[in-house]
Amino acid sequence: MNPEDQSLNTKPEVITLEFDEFVKLDNPNKNIIITPRINKDELLVEALKNQVTLELNQELEENTTYVFNFQKSIQDLSEGNPAENLKLVFSTGDQIDSLSLSGRVNTYFPTGRDDFEDILIGLYPIGDTTDLFSGPPYYISQSDSLGNYSINNIKQGDYKAFVWKDQNNSLKAEFKSEKYDFLPDTISIEKNLTDLIFNLSASDLTEFRLQRSSSSTESYDLIFNKNPLEIELTHEQLGKSLFYTTEDKKIKLYSTETISDSTAVKLQLADSIGFTIDTTIWAKFPESDRKPEELTFSANSGKSFLERLKAELTFNKPLRQINYDSLYIPLDSAKRIQIQPEMVSFKDSLRRDILLFDIPIADTLELQIFPLTLADSTFQDFEGQFNAEPLVANYRKIDPETLADQISGRINSQNTPFIVRLRNSKEEIYREIYLENESDFSFERIEAGTYTIQVIEDKNGNQRWDPSNYYQNKLAEKVYYYQNPENQTKEIILKSGWTTEDLIIEPTQSTGLAEKKPVDKQEIQVDK
Repeated sequence: MNPEDQSLNTKPEVITLEFDEFVKLDNPNKNIIITPRINKDELLVEALKNQVTLELNQELEENTTYVFNFQKSIQDLSEGNPAENLKLVFSTGDQIDSLSLSGRVNTYFPTGRDDFEDILIGLYPIGDTTDLFSGPPYYISQSDSLGNYSINNIKQGDYKAFVWKDQNNSLKAEFKSEKYDFLPDTISIEKNLTDLIFNLSASDLTEFRLQRSSSSTESYDLIFNKNPLEIELTHEQLGKSLFYTTEDKKIKLYSTETISDSTAVKLQLADSIGFTIDTTIWAKFPESDRKPEELTFSANSGKSFLERLKAELTFNKPLRQINYDSLYIPLDSAKRIQIQPEMVSFKDSLRRDILLFDIPIADTLELQIFPLTLADSTFQDFEGQFNAEPLVANYRKIDPETLADQISGRINSQNTPFIVRLRNSKEEIYREIYLENESDFSFERIEAGTYTIQVIEDKNGNQRWDPSNYYQNKLAEKVYYYQNPENQTKEIILKSGWTTEDLIIEPTQSTGLAEKKPVDKQEIQVDK
């Protein structure tokens, strides 16, 4: 290599590497990691026969140690084998910076096997005008397949530390589409530091905006750039003649009465990271001769139940009334369970678009499949439209003899409250409990199958997971899973009649430098 590895007082314009056989390049602008940062757009990398040249085309900083980590970017021409552990270190001053930072990356919501491909870790000096969203870091490294990373040859100083999944190879994070994490506090690197932990999760930091509002065929529509998570509407007729539904990035207001003048509706909304909209809109509900939209709906068909059948129907518009005569469960040609009004309720009376069923089923009934049946014209929406299609939604009654009795244990943390979720093999939430002031959990009468247990430390007590907010220097709420201490797998297999007890869920490390556990003096043995 020219300059030679560990060279001092050198400012090369061209770097040359010569090999003992012909070579080729594999995406060098992505795979060659250079610290501190240089402008890769100016870098020109070429391979000719057994030689690779890098034309820098830029001035290097004074008294700075540069590291060119070639990773797998240079391969032999015949078989494509990469040059292993190929790295060039040199300094433009009279010494090589030798400080290092290492640690590992965790993922709060892994999908299947943890994927640590394209995970970058970066350091930005204090006073740098860029951050992980606006420009490449000063020092950069990439994690290995297990999430471990190391940044070497760092100059002593104070830095901000970040990690992100660089899917588009931009060397900076895209907060709309890429997972990331950050260290809230400045990290002072005056000696080698180990065990700096990061926890990846998604958080869209886009400003929350009402983009437009307008009248449609039967509703007044509010269009947002993100989905509102918290919705509070204020109007004197809300829940009486004014209702609303939600769609993707949209709130639709419906009025059962024609309103000739605009009417004021106050909006108080929040997105997932706490950005808010507090405003008043003037909605219009003029008389229209256009044909109303057809009333449609869907059911959560296929769910299982024990003593009480829990069904859910979701409609595209608010309902006005229900014809209970055509709503029933047939048992045979002569018998049926007639659905009564006390078995039905709206999930939200201000919306009236989600209908919940709670139907008691006698133990004496020997059916396994219970078909919730409704005819056409069972439901009528606020515009007078009836459902044109009938529906049969099937629900399966569970044989109690096939259930696992219990799964229970303890979370080895005092950071209550906890959201504890038992998730099935489809990653669906099978059961959820909220522990406000305790660490012991228990789930009873569970269908046989494979499960995982997920824990969310609900720091603000709002009973949901909150993502990070970089602009408010707030980390995401902590998420972790039960892991079998023998084989480190998350999966728990439950069989009928089984009781699984005394599971201990160990929290993963929080973002930051890992805490060192104190040494028990009684365990220290001194050879004499």
